[in-house]
Amino acid sequence: MISSLLSGVLGLVRTKYIAYVFGAGSATDAYNAAFNLPDMINYFLVGGVASITLVSILNRHRQAGDEEGADRALSVVLVAMVTVVGTGIILAEFFAPLYTRTFFPGLDPATAALCTHLTRILLPAQLFFFVGGVLGSRLLVRKIFVYQAVTPLIYNIGIILGGVFLAGRFGIDSLAFGVLAGAFVGSMLLNGIGAIKSGLKFFPIFNMRHPDFLEWLRLSLPLMIGVSLAMADKWILSYFATGDAGGYTMLTTAKTLFNAPLVIVGAAAGAASLPFFSSLYAQDKMDEFDTAVNRSVSRLIAVAFLMTALMAATAGPVVDLFRGGRFTQVDATVTAHYFRIFAFSLALWSAQGIYARAFYAARNTLIPAISGTIVTVSSIPIYAFLFHHVGVSGLAIASDFGIVAHTLALALLLHRYGLVSIASLEWAELGKSLLAAVLAYAAVSLVMQADYVRHLRGYGADLCLIAVSTVLWGGLCFGILQLSGSGLPKQILRRRSKAAA
Repeated sequence: MISSLLSGVLGLVRTKYIAYVFGAGSATDAYNAAFNLPDMINYFLVGGVASITLVSILNRHRQAGDEEGADRALSVVLVAMVTVVGTGIILAEFFAPLYTRTFFPGLDPATAALCTHLTRILLPAQLFFFVGGVLGSRLLVRKIFVYQAVTPLIYNIGIILGGVFLAGRFGIDSLAFGVLAGAFVGSMLLNGIGAIKSGLKFFPIFNMRHPDFLEWLRLSLPLMIGVSLAMADKWILSYFATGDAGGYTMLTTAKTLFNAPLVIVGAAAGAASLPFFSSLYAQDKMDEFDTAVNRSVSRLIAVAFLMTALMAATAGPVVDLFRGGRFTQVDATVTAHYFRIFAFSLALWSAQGIYARAFYAARNTLIPAISGTIVTVSSIPIYAFLFHHVGVSGLAIASDFGIVAHTLALALLLHRYGLVSIASLEWAELGKSLLAAVLAYAAVSLVMQADYVRHLRGYGADLCLIAVSTVLWGGLCFGILQLSGSGLPKQILRRRSKAAA
Protein backbone atom coordinates (compact mmCIF):
# COMPACT_ATOMS: atom_id res chain seq x y z
CA MET A 1 0.00 0.00 0.00
CA ILE A 2 2.97 2.31 0.59
CA SER A 3 4.11 1.58 -2.95
CA SER A 4 0.58 2.15 -4.20
CA LEU A 5 0.56 5.54 -2.48
CA LEU A 6 3.82 6.48 -4.19
CA SER A 7 2.51 5.12 -7.48
CA GLY A 8 -0.64 7.17 -7.03
CA VAL A 9 1.45 10.30 -6.51
CA LEU A 10 3.48 9.51 -9.63
CA GLY A 11 0.24 8.85 -11.51
CA LEU A 12 -0.94 12.33 -10.54
CA VAL A 13 2.38 13.81 -11.68
CA ARG A 14 1.97 11.94 -14.98
CA THR A 15 -1.58 13.24 -15.36
CA LYS A 16 -0.49 16.80 -14.59
CA TYR A 17 2.35 16.59 -17.10
CA ILE A 18 0.18 15.20 -19.90
CA ALA A 19 -2.58 17.74 -19.21
CA TYR A 20 -0.12 20.66 -19.11
CA VAL A 21 1.80 19.73 -22.25
CA PHE A 22 -0.91 18.18 -24.42
CA GLY A 23 -4.18 19.51 -22.94
CA ALA A 24 -7.63 18.01 -23.52
CA GLY A 25 -8.08 17.66 -27.26
CA SER A 26 -7.99 15.32 -30.21
CA ALA A 27 -4.38 14.19 -29.70
CA THR A 28 -4.95 13.16 -26.09
CA ASP A 29 -8.25 11.54 -27.05
CA ALA A 30 -6.30 9.45 -29.57
CA TYR A 31 -3.63 8.58 -26.99
CA ASN A 32 -6.16 7.47 -24.37
CA ALA A 33 -8.20 5.49 -26.91
CA ALA A 34 -5.04 3.78 -28.20
CA PHE A 35 -4.84 1.70 -25.00
CA ASN A 36 -8.11 -0.11 -25.71
CA LEU A 37 -6.96 -2.64 -28.31
CA PRO A 38 -3.80 -3.59 -26.35
CA ASP A 39 -5.93 -3.99 -23.22
CA MET A 40 -8.35 -6.22 -25.12
CA ILE A 41 -5.47 -8.39 -26.35
CA ASN A 42 -4.35 -8.82 -22.76
CA TYR A 43 -7.84 -9.47 -21.45
CA PHE A 44 -9.12 -11.92 -24.03
CA LEU A 45 -5.91 -13.87 -24.61
CA VAL A 46 -4.67 -14.26 -21.05
CA GLY A 47 -7.74 -13.46 -18.98
CA GLY A 48 -6.53 -10.05 -17.84
CA VAL A 49 -3.92 -10.98 -15.23
CA ALA A 50 -2.10 -14.27 -15.71
CA SER A 51 -1.06 -14.52 -12.08
CA ILE A 52 -4.68 -14.63 -10.86
CA THR A 53 -5.20 -18.19 -12.07
CA LEU A 54 -1.56 -19.33 -11.99
CA VAL A 55 -1.17 -18.54 -8.28
CA SER A 56 -3.64 -21.31 -7.35
CA ILE A 57 -1.73 -23.90 -9.40
CA LEU A 58 1.68 -22.88 -8.10
CA ASN A 59 0.35 -22.77 -4.55
CA ARG A 60 -0.93 -26.35 -4.89
CA HIS A 61 2.52 -27.59 -6.01
CA ARG A 62 4.19 -25.63 -3.22
CA GLN A 63 1.83 -27.05 -0.57
CA ALA A 64 2.82 -30.53 -1.81
CA GLY A 65 6.54 -29.67 -1.57
CA ASP A 66 6.96 -29.96 -5.35
CA GLU A 67 8.99 -26.84 -6.20
CA GLU A 68 10.26 -28.29 -9.48
CA GLY A 69 6.70 -29.11 -10.52
CA ALA A 70 5.69 -25.52 -9.82
CA ASP A 71 8.53 -24.15 -11.95
CA ARG A 72 7.68 -26.61 -14.72
CA ALA A 73 4.05 -25.47 -14.65
CA LEU A 74 5.12 -21.83 -14.81
CA SER A 75 7.47 -22.55 -17.71
CA VAL A 76 4.85 -24.44 -19.72
CA VAL A 77 2.31 -21.61 -19.34
CA LEU A 78 4.92 -18.97 -20.13
CA VAL A 79 6.27 -20.58 -23.32
CA ALA A 80 2.86 -21.51 -24.71
CA MET A 81 1.20 -18.18 -24.04
CA VAL A 82 4.13 -16.05 -25.21
CA THR A 83 3.59 -17.77 -28.56
CA VAL A 84 -0.16 -17.10 -28.45
CA VAL A 85 0.12 -13.51 -27.22
CA GLY A 86 2.90 -12.74 -29.70
CA THR A 87 0.76 -14.01 -32.55
CA GLY A 88 -2.18 -11.98 -31.29
CA ILE A 89 -0.09 -8.82 -31.18
CA ILE A 90 1.10 -9.32 -34.76
CA LEU A 91 -2.49 -9.76 -35.95
CA ALA A 92 -3.59 -6.73 -33.95
CA GLU A 93 -0.86 -4.61 -35.58
CA PHE A 94 -2.34 -5.53 -38.95
CA PHE A 95 -6.00 -5.00 -38.03
CA ALA A 96 -5.51 -1.85 -35.91
CA PRO A 97 -7.04 0.51 -38.54
CA LEU A 98 -10.18 -1.63 -38.76
CA TYR A 99 -10.46 -1.71 -34.98
CA THR A 100 -10.21 2.08 -34.74
CA ARG A 101 -12.90 2.64 -37.37
CA THR A 102 -15.22 0.12 -35.69
CA PHE A 103 -14.85 1.02 -32.03
CA PHE A 104 -14.29 4.78 -32.30
CA PRO A 105 -16.77 5.94 -34.94
CA GLY A 106 -16.83 9.45 -33.46
CA LEU A 107 -13.16 10.20 -34.24
CA ASP A 108 -12.38 12.39 -37.24
CA PRO A 109 -10.02 10.85 -39.87
CA ALA A 110 -6.87 12.59 -38.61
CA THR A 111 -7.51 11.64 -34.98
CA ALA A 112 -8.41 8.07 -36.00
CA ALA A 113 -5.12 7.76 -37.92
CA LEU A 114 -3.17 9.02 -34.88
CA CYS A 115 -5.03 6.58 -32.65
CA THR A 116 -4.09 3.68 -34.96
CA HIS A 117 -0.45 4.81 -35.03
CA LEU A 118 -0.26 5.01 -31.22
CA THR A 119 -2.04 1.69 -30.84
CA ARG A 120 0.64 -0.01 -32.91
CA ILE A 121 3.36 1.44 -30.68
CA LEU A 122 1.60 0.33 -27.48
CA LEU A 123 0.72 -3.23 -28.49
CA PRO A 124 4.07 -4.93 -27.65
CA ALA A 125 3.79 -3.71 -24.05
CA GLN A 126 1.17 -6.40 -23.46
CA LEU A 127 3.78 -9.10 -24.01
CA PHE A 128 5.97 -7.49 -21.34
CA PHE A 129 3.02 -7.30 -18.93
CA PHE A 130 2.15 -10.94 -19.55
CA VAL A 131 5.68 -12.24 -18.96
CA GLY A 132 5.99 -10.06 -15.86
CA GLY A 133 2.67 -11.36 -14.55
CA VAL A 134 3.66 -14.99 -14.99
CA LEU A 135 7.06 -14.50 -13.37
CA GLY A 136 5.50 -12.40 -10.62
CA SER A 137 3.07 -15.19 -9.73
CA ARG A 138 6.03 -17.20 -8.38
CA LEU A 139 6.80 -14.30 -6.06
CA LEU A 140 3.18 -13.87 -4.96
CA VAL A 141 2.98 -17.52 -3.89
CA ARG A 142 5.98 -16.87 -1.66
CA LYS A 143 4.30 -13.68 -0.39
CA ILE A 144 7.13 -11.58 -1.83
CA PHE A 145 5.42 -8.35 -2.87
CA VAL A 146 8.30 -5.92 -3.28
CA TYR A 147 8.81 -6.51 -7.02
CA GLN A 148 5.11 -6.24 -7.81
CA ALA A 149 5.00 -3.15 -5.63
CA VAL A 150 7.74 -1.42 -7.62
CA THR A 151 6.22 -2.32 -11.02
CA PRO A 152 3.69 0.55 -11.19
CA LEU A 153 6.29 3.03 -9.97
CA ILE A 154 8.64 2.16 -12.83
CA TYR A 155 5.75 2.17 -15.29
CA ASN A 156 4.69 5.71 -14.36
CA ILE A 157 8.27 6.95 -14.32
CA GLY A 158 8.76 5.51 -17.82
CA ILE A 159 5.79 7.46 -19.20
CA ILE A 160 6.87 10.70 -17.52
CA LEU A 161 10.50 10.42 -18.67
CA GLY A 162 9.39 9.45 -22.17
CA GLY A 163 7.42 12.68 -22.39
CA VAL A 164 10.08 14.88 -20.79
CA PHE A 165 12.95 13.70 -22.99
CA LEU A 166 11.17 12.86 -26.24
CA ALA A 167 8.10 15.12 -26.49
CA GLY A 168 10.02 17.85 -28.31
CA ARG A 169 11.01 15.43 -31.06
CA PHE A 170 8.17 12.90 -31.20
CA GLY A 171 5.19 14.77 -29.78
CA ILE A 172 2.57 12.59 -28.13
CA ASP A 173 4.36 9.48 -29.49
CA SER A 174 6.83 10.08 -26.66
CA LEU A 175 4.25 8.95 -24.11
CA ALA A 176 3.71 5.68 -25.98
CA PHE A 177 7.47 5.05 -26.05
CA GLY A 178 7.50 5.70 -22.31
CA VAL A 179 4.78 3.08 -21.83
CA LEU A 180 6.90 0.50 -23.65
CA ALA A 181 9.98 1.28 -21.56
CA GLY A 182 8.01 1.26 -18.30
CA ALA A 183 6.33 -2.05 -19.11
CA PHE A 184 9.60 -3.72 -20.12
CA VAL A 185 11.65 -2.58 -17.13
CA GLY A 186 8.92 -2.41 -14.49
CA SER A 187 7.00 -5.57 -15.31
CA MET A 188 9.13 -8.05 -17.24
CA LEU A 189 12.69 -7.22 -16.22
CA LEU A 190 12.15 -6.61 -12.49
CA ASN A 191 9.86 -9.59 -11.97
CA GLY A 192 12.31 -11.70 -13.96
CA ILE A 193 15.14 -10.66 -11.67
CA GLY A 194 12.96 -11.39 -8.63
CA ALA A 195 11.95 -14.81 -9.93
CA ILE A 196 15.56 -15.79 -10.64
CA LYS A 197 16.67 -14.60 -7.20
CA SER A 198 13.90 -16.70 -5.64
CA GLY A 199 15.38 -19.78 -7.29
CA LEU A 200 13.32 -20.16 -10.46
CA LYS A 201 14.35 -23.06 -12.71
CA PHE A 202 13.11 -22.38 -16.23
CA PHE A 203 12.21 -25.30 -18.50
CA PRO A 204 11.93 -24.38 -22.23
CA ILE A 205 8.92 -26.64 -22.83
CA PHE A 206 6.28 -26.05 -25.48
CA ASN A 207 3.50 -28.45 -24.60
CA MET A 208 -0.12 -27.32 -24.82
CA ARG A 209 -1.23 -30.75 -23.59
CA HIS A 210 0.66 -30.57 -20.33
CA PRO A 211 -1.75 -31.16 -17.38
CA ASP A 212 -0.78 -27.93 -15.66
CA PHE A 213 -1.28 -25.89 -18.83
CA LEU A 214 -4.67 -27.50 -19.39
CA GLU A 215 -5.62 -26.71 -15.79
CA TRP A 216 -4.46 -23.11 -16.21
CA LEU A 217 -6.40 -22.88 -19.46
CA ARG A 218 -9.52 -24.31 -17.82
CA LEU A 219 -9.31 -21.71 -15.05
CA SER A 220 -8.41 -18.86 -17.40
CA LEU A 221 -10.78 -19.62 -20.26
CA PRO A 222 -13.84 -18.19 -18.49
CA LEU A 223 -11.88 -14.99 -17.88
CA MET A 224 -10.90 -14.88 -21.56
CA ILE A 225 -14.44 -15.45 -22.80
CA GLY A 226 -16.35 -13.60 -20.11
CA VAL A 227 -16.34 -9.82 -19.82
CA SER A 228 -16.13 -8.10 -16.44
CA LEU A 229 -17.50 -4.58 -16.11
CA ALA A 230 -14.38 -3.74 -14.12
CA MET A 231 -12.50 -3.96 -17.43
CA ALA A 232 -15.26 -3.30 -19.98
CA ASP A 233 -16.23 -0.01 -18.32
CA LYS A 234 -13.35 1.85 -19.98
CA TRP A 235 -14.14 0.33 -23.38
CA ILE A 236 -17.76 1.40 -23.16
CA LEU A 237 -16.81 4.89 -21.98
CA SER A 238 -14.37 5.31 -24.86
CA TYR A 239 -16.87 4.13 -27.47
CA PHE A 240 -19.34 6.87 -26.58
CA ALA A 241 -17.10 9.65 -25.25
CA THR A 242 -14.70 9.86 -28.21
CA GLY A 243 -17.52 11.46 -30.18
CA ASP A 244 -17.04 14.58 -28.01
CA ALA A 245 -13.68 16.19 -28.84
CA GLY A 246 -11.73 16.43 -25.60
CA GLY A 247 -14.57 14.80 -23.66
CA TYR A 248 -12.88 11.42 -23.44
CA THR A 249 -9.63 13.00 -22.24
CA MET A 250 -11.44 14.85 -19.44
CA LEU A 251 -13.34 11.70 -18.51
CA THR A 252 -10.09 9.69 -18.53
CA THR A 253 -8.34 12.35 -16.43
CA ALA A 254 -11.16 12.19 -13.88
CA LYS A 255 -10.95 8.40 -13.82
CA THR A 256 -7.17 8.55 -13.41
CA LEU A 257 -7.52 10.86 -10.41
CA PHE A 258 -10.19 8.55 -9.02
CA ASN A 259 -7.91 5.54 -9.54
CA ALA A 260 -5.18 7.05 -7.34
CA PRO A 261 -7.06 6.44 -4.06
CA LEU A 262 -8.70 3.33 -5.52
CA VAL A 263 -5.29 1.72 -6.06
CA ILE A 264 -4.30 2.56 -2.49
CA VAL A 265 -7.58 1.38 -0.93
CA GLY A 266 -8.56 -1.52 -3.16
CA ALA A 267 -6.03 -2.76 -5.69
CA ALA A 268 -3.10 -3.14 -3.30
CA ALA A 269 -5.21 -5.06 -0.78
CA GLY A 270 -6.69 -7.17 -3.57
CA ALA A 271 -3.31 -8.15 -4.97
CA ALA A 272 -1.95 -9.02 -1.52
CA SER A 273 -5.07 -10.93 -0.47
CA LEU A 274 -5.13 -13.52 -3.28
CA PRO A 275 -2.31 -15.78 -2.04
CA PHE A 276 -3.74 -15.71 1.50
CA PHE A 277 -7.26 -16.57 0.32
CA SER A 278 -5.85 -19.26 -1.95
CA SER A 279 -3.85 -20.80 0.91
CA LEU A 280 -6.88 -20.92 3.24
CA TYR A 281 -9.04 -22.51 0.56
CA ALA A 282 -6.36 -25.07 -0.31
CA GLN A 283 -6.25 -26.09 3.36
CA ASP A 284 -10.06 -26.33 3.47
CA LYS A 285 -10.27 -23.70 6.22
CA MET A 286 -13.63 -22.42 5.01
CA ASP A 287 -14.64 -20.60 8.20
CA GLU A 288 -11.35 -18.71 8.16
CA PHE A 289 -11.77 -18.09 4.42
CA ASP A 290 -15.20 -16.55 5.04
CA THR A 291 -13.88 -14.42 7.89
CA ALA A 292 -10.82 -13.24 5.95
CA VAL A 293 -12.84 -12.16 2.90
CA ASN A 294 -15.55 -10.40 4.92
CA ARG A 295 -13.03 -8.67 7.15
CA SER A 296 -11.13 -7.41 4.09
CA VAL A 297 -14.30 -6.23 2.35
CA SER A 298 -15.72 -4.59 5.48
CA ARG A 299 -12.59 -2.61 6.25
CA LEU A 300 -12.06 -1.58 2.65
CA ILE A 301 -15.65 -0.35 2.30
CA ALA A 302 -15.46 1.47 5.64
CA VAL A 303 -12.26 3.31 4.64
CA ALA A 304 -13.66 3.95 1.14
CA PHE A 305 -16.77 5.60 2.60
CA LEU A 306 -14.56 8.04 4.49
CA MET A 307 -12.32 8.75 1.49
CA THR A 308 -15.34 9.29 -0.76
CA ALA A 309 -16.53 12.08 1.52
CA LEU A 310 -13.23 13.93 1.17
CA MET A 311 -12.88 13.29 -2.57
CA ALA A 312 -16.40 14.43 -3.44
CA ALA A 313 -16.26 17.52 -1.25
CA THR A 314 -12.84 18.70 -2.47
CA ALA A 315 -13.17 17.72 -6.13
CA GLY A 316 -12.98 21.35 -7.29
CA PRO A 317 -9.62 22.37 -5.77
CA VAL A 318 -8.13 18.89 -6.31
CA VAL A 319 -8.73 18.94 -10.07
CA ASP A 320 -7.87 22.65 -10.30
CA LEU A 321 -4.30 21.72 -9.35
CA PHE A 322 -4.03 20.11 -12.80
CA ARG A 323 -5.09 23.28 -14.60
CA GLY A 324 -2.39 24.99 -16.60
CA GLY A 325 -0.73 24.96 -20.00
CA ARG A 326 -3.20 23.54 -22.49
CA PHE A 327 -5.52 22.26 -19.75
CA THR A 328 -7.86 25.21 -19.25
CA GLN A 329 -10.07 26.36 -16.39
CA VAL A 330 -13.13 25.09 -18.26
CA ASP A 331 -11.44 21.68 -18.72
CA ALA A 332 -10.66 21.54 -14.99
CA THR A 333 -14.21 22.45 -13.98
CA VAL A 334 -15.78 19.79 -16.21
CA THR A 335 -13.24 17.19 -15.10
CA ALA A 336 -13.99 17.96 -11.43
CA HIS A 337 -17.66 17.26 -12.10
CA TYR A 338 -16.82 13.83 -13.56
CA PHE A 339 -14.41 13.12 -10.70
CA ARG A 340 -17.09 13.86 -8.12
CA ILE A 341 -19.49 11.41 -9.78
CA PHE A 342 -16.86 8.66 -9.91
CA ALA A 343 -15.94 9.26 -6.24
CA PHE A 344 -19.26 7.93 -4.98
CA SER A 345 -18.46 4.45 -6.32
CA LEU A 346 -15.07 4.06 -4.58
CA ALA A 347 -16.37 1.57 -1.98
CA LEU A 348 -17.89 -0.68 -4.63
CA TRP A 349 -14.84 -0.67 -6.91
CA SER A 350 -12.75 -1.64 -3.88
CA ALA A 351 -15.09 -4.41 -2.74
CA GLN A 352 -15.54 -6.05 -6.16
CA GLY A 353 -11.80 -6.68 -6.42
CA ILE A 354 -11.81 -8.64 -3.16
CA TYR A 355 -14.97 -10.57 -4.05
CA ALA A 356 -13.55 -11.52 -7.46
CA ARG A 357 -10.34 -12.78 -5.87
CA ALA A 358 -12.35 -14.87 -3.42
CA PHE A 359 -13.79 -16.72 -6.42
CA TYR A 360 -10.35 -17.06 -8.03
CA ALA A 361 -8.84 -18.39 -4.80
CA ALA A 362 -11.63 -21.01 -4.76
CA ARG A 363 -10.54 -21.94 -8.30
CA ASN A 364 -13.91 -20.89 -9.70
CA THR A 365 -13.52 -18.47 -12.59
CA LEU A 366 -16.61 -19.54 -14.51
CA ILE A 367 -19.27 -18.06 -12.23
CA PRO A 368 -17.76 -14.54 -12.00
CA ALA A 369 -17.14 -14.62 -15.77
CA ILE A 370 -20.78 -15.44 -16.53
CA SER A 371 -22.02 -12.92 -13.99
CA GLY A 372 -19.69 -10.21 -15.29
CA THR A 373 -20.74 -10.78 -18.88
CA ILE A 374 -24.45 -10.59 -18.02
CA VAL A 375 -23.99 -7.40 -16.00
CA THR A 376 -21.84 -5.81 -18.72
CA VAL A 377 -24.22 -6.60 -21.58
CA SER A 378 -27.18 -5.44 -19.50
CA SER A 379 -25.39 -2.19 -18.63
CA ILE A 380 -24.62 -1.08 -22.20
CA PRO A 381 -28.16 0.23 -22.87
CA ILE A 382 -27.92 2.27 -19.65
CA TYR A 383 -24.63 3.83 -20.82
CA ALA A 384 -26.19 4.61 -24.20
CA PHE A 385 -29.40 6.05 -22.74
CA LEU A 386 -27.66 8.31 -20.21
CA PHE A 387 -25.06 9.46 -22.75
CA HIS A 388 -27.68 10.48 -25.30
CA HIS A 389 -29.84 12.22 -22.68
CA VAL A 390 -27.27 13.66 -20.25
CA GLY A 391 -24.02 13.71 -22.25
CA VAL A 392 -20.60 12.62 -21.02
CA SER A 393 -21.76 13.10 -17.41
CA GLY A 394 -24.28 10.36 -18.07
CA LEU A 395 -21.45 7.96 -18.83
CA ALA A 396 -19.91 8.60 -15.41
CA ILE A 397 -23.31 8.01 -13.76
CA ALA A 398 -23.81 4.80 -15.77
CA SER A 399 -20.37 3.62 -14.66
CA ASP A 400 -21.45 4.00 -11.03
CA PHE A 401 -24.71 2.12 -11.63
CA GLY A 402 -22.83 -0.65 -13.42
CA ILE A 403 -20.33 -1.25 -10.63
CA VAL A 404 -23.20 -1.41 -8.11
CA ALA A 405 -24.76 -4.25 -10.09
CA HIS A 406 -21.41 -6.00 -10.61
CA THR A 407 -20.42 -5.91 -6.93
CA LEU A 408 -23.83 -7.01 -5.67
CA ALA A 409 -23.87 -9.89 -8.14
CA LEU A 410 -20.48 -11.17 -6.93
CA ALA A 411 -21.47 -10.85 -3.26
CA LEU A 412 -24.76 -12.68 -3.76
CA LEU A 413 -23.13 -15.46 -5.77
CA LEU A 414 -20.41 -16.01 -3.16
CA HIS A 415 -23.17 -16.24 -0.57
CA ARG A 416 -25.26 -18.62 -2.67
CA TYR A 417 -22.34 -21.00 -3.28
CA GLY A 418 -21.52 -21.11 0.42
CA LEU A 419 -18.11 -19.47 0.07
CA VAL A 420 -18.64 -16.10 1.77
CA SER A 421 -21.71 -15.19 3.83
CA ILE A 422 -23.15 -11.71 3.39
CA ALA A 423 -24.39 -11.90 6.97
CA SER A 424 -20.77 -12.03 8.18
CA LEU A 425 -19.99 -8.54 6.91
CA GLU A 426 -19.26 -6.10 9.72
CA TRP A 427 -22.54 -4.24 9.20
CA ALA A 428 -22.31 -2.18 12.39
CA GLU A 429 -18.86 -0.87 11.43
CA LEU A 430 -20.07 -0.06 7.93
CA GLY A 431 -22.99 1.91 9.34
CA LYS A 432 -20.73 3.90 11.66
CA SER A 433 -18.31 4.70 8.82
CA LEU A 434 -21.15 5.75 6.54
CA LEU A 435 -22.53 8.08 9.23
CA ALA A 436 -19.10 9.63 9.75
CA ALA A 437 -18.64 10.02 5.99
CA VAL A 438 -22.02 11.73 5.46
CA LEU A 439 -21.50 14.20 8.31
CA ALA A 440 -17.91 14.96 7.28
CA TYR A 441 -18.99 15.46 3.65
CA ALA A 442 -21.73 17.87 4.73
CA ALA A 443 -19.33 19.91 6.88
CA VAL A 444 -16.58 20.16 4.24
CA SER A 445 -19.15 20.99 1.53
CA LEU A 446 -20.45 23.89 3.63
CA VAL A 447 -16.91 25.25 3.81
CA MET A 448 -16.47 24.87 0.04
CA GLN A 449 -19.73 26.66 -0.69
CA ALA A 450 -18.96 29.72 1.43
CA ASP A 451 -18.90 32.91 -0.65
CA TYR A 452 -15.35 33.77 0.37
CA VAL A 453 -14.05 30.33 -0.51
CA ARG A 454 -15.79 30.16 -3.91
CA HIS A 455 -13.95 33.28 -5.09
CA LEU A 456 -10.48 32.02 -4.17
CA ARG A 457 -8.22 31.27 -7.15
CA GLY A 458 -4.74 29.89 -7.71
CA TYR A 459 -2.71 26.84 -6.76
CA GLY A 460 -1.88 28.23 -3.34
CA ALA A 461 -5.54 28.69 -2.54
CA ASP A 462 -6.27 25.18 -3.80
CA LEU A 463 -3.63 23.66 -1.55
CA CYS A 464 -4.85 25.62 1.47
CA LEU A 465 -8.44 24.55 0.84
CA ILE A 466 -7.40 20.92 0.49
CA ALA A 467 -5.29 21.10 3.66
CA VAL A 468 -8.02 22.78 5.75
CA SER A 469 -10.68 20.43 4.39
CA THR A 470 -8.53 17.37 5.10
CA VAL A 471 -7.94 18.45 8.70
CA LEU A 472 -11.66 19.16 9.19
CA TRP A 473 -12.62 15.87 7.51
CA GLY A 474 -10.07 13.87 9.49
CA GLY A 475 -11.07 15.40 12.81
CA LEU A 476 -14.78 14.85 12.22
CA CYS A 477 -14.35 11.30 10.97
CA PHE A 478 -12.13 10.33 13.88
CA GLY A 479 -14.37 12.01 16.45
CA ILE A 480 -17.61 10.52 15.09
CA LEU A 481 -16.09 7.06 14.84
CA GLN A 482 -14.80 7.29 18.40
CA LEU A 483 -18.15 8.52 19.75
CA SER A 484 -20.01 5.78 17.92
CA GLY A 485 -17.74 3.10 19.37
CA SER A 486 -16.20 2.11 16.02
CA GLY A 487 -13.15 -0.11 16.13
CA LEU A 488 -11.77 1.26 12.85
CA PRO A 489 -9.53 4.01 14.36
CA LYS A 490 -7.87 1.51 16.71
CA GLN A 491 -7.40 -0.97 13.86
CA ILE A 492 -5.73 1.67 11.67
CA LEU A 493 -3.52 2.95 14.48
CA ARG A 494 -2.57 -0.60 15.50
CA ARG A 495 -1.51 -1.44 11.94
CA ARG A 496 0.45 1.80 11.66
CA SER A 497 2.31 0.96 14.89
CA LYS A 498 3.05 -2.56 13.60
CA ALA A 499 4.34 -1.12 10.32
CA ALA A 500 6.56 1.33 12.19
CA ALA A 501 7.91 -1.48 14.35
